Amino acid sequence: MSAAPKKDPAVVEAEVHEKIHLEILKRTGAYHANDHVLLPSGQHTSEYIEKTLVTTEPSFTEGLGAVIAKHFAQWPVDMVLSTGSGALILSHCVARAHPSRPVVVYGMKGMSGGKRRVSLPAEFHRLLRPGTKVLVVEDLVSTGTTLNLLSDLVEQHGAHVVGVGCLWRRTSIELKDKNTPIFSLVSRDFPTFDPDECPLCRKGVALNDEFVRRRTHRRPSSVQEDRL
Repeated sequence: MSAAPKKDPAVVEAEVHEKIHLEILKRTGAYHANDHVLLPSGQHTSEYIEKTLVTTEPSFTEGLGAVIAKHFAQWPVDMVLSTGSGALILSHCVARAHPSRPVVVYGMKGMSGGKRRVSLPAEFHRLLRPGTKVLVVEDLVSTGTTLNLLSDLVEQHGAHVVGVGCLWRRTSIELKDKNTPIFSLVSRDFPTFDPDECPLCRKGVALNDEFVRRRTHRRPSSVQEDRL
């Protein structure tokens, strides 16, 4: 029998690091696996990331932020830009660890004319000037919509996105600018199913709807409409 081909050492190292990062997310309670979860979209899945728990452990968040900062250390960065409370906490950790000592700002998610948008608070406009080098930081990237909106916002001010760093990225997402480097600690897709086609339903596995119930309970309807 012929020997199995050896894996590239760099690939093996990346897989080991990803497993470590997954374990860290499990420790925070943010990553749920081997479950039957109802998503806000109405679809079902066996894995789920609860974004509000991702950055609840300061030491973990600092360590993960430092990993992202180390990856982008070769790029001069003037600004770290994020949206959402979890990503903002992470972006502070990234900015503190990056050798350029960039400033940290955040965008605001909302709706305008029935379309999703990201705006920058007026106080930050003077910081995002033509030529500014921006590192975008997010916690969980599932569709890429917010990242593309942030990229558009940066371009509108004449600035430039040097890269995107995140904790978790679904591998199927794409950015408008395919030349923008993306670095994620975990790059992983998890399957989602329509209820009528869900294999877990067919097996009779109980459906876990706690995440949808929590979100509905803590968000008034007026705020839900502003989510991206």
